[in-house]
Amino acid sequence: MRNQRSLPAPNGFSLVELMVVLFIIGLLATVVLINVLPSTDKARVVKAQSDIATLDQAMEMYRLDMGTYPGPGEGLAALKTPPANLALPQNYRSGGYVKDLPNDPWGHPYQFQVPGNDGKPFDIFSLGADGQPGGSDLNADIHAGKN
Repeated sequence: MRNQRSLPAPNGFSLVELMVVLFIIGLLATVVLINVLPSTDKARVVKAQSDIATLDQAMEMYRLDMGTYPGPGEGLAALKTPPANLALPQNYRSGGYVKDLPNDPWGHPYQFQVPGNDGKPFDIFSLGADGQPGGSDLNADIHAGKN
C-alpha cells in the first residue's frame, strides 16, 4: 500500500473573515458612541447644577456664621479660606465651608455675582461649555435647579 498523505488542515482566519469581524466591531462601536455621548453632555449639566447647589448651601452656612455673604471682591474663595478683611475671623468655620472650590465640568471656574438675579443676594452659576455668558443648549449658563 502506498503511504497516503493528507493535506494539512488550514489554521487561522482568512483576510475576508478578519475584515468582516472588524467591520462589525466598528459598526457596534459607532452605535454605542452615538447613544452614549448625549448622556455625557446631560451628566455634565447635572453635575454643574449639583456643584452649584452645594456652593449655595456653603454660602448659607457662611452667612449664618459671619452674619453676611462675602462681597464681590472676596467671591467664592471666601468659602475655602477666610477673607483678609474679615471683621470677626473667630466666627469663621475651621477648615472653611468647602473642602475645595471645584471647576465646572468643562474646566471653567464657577461664577459669583453680587447682587444676584431675581432679587437674590448672590448668584452662583456656570457659563456652560463655551465659557462665555449666554448661549444655548450646552453653551447656556447653568444656575442651580435650572439650565
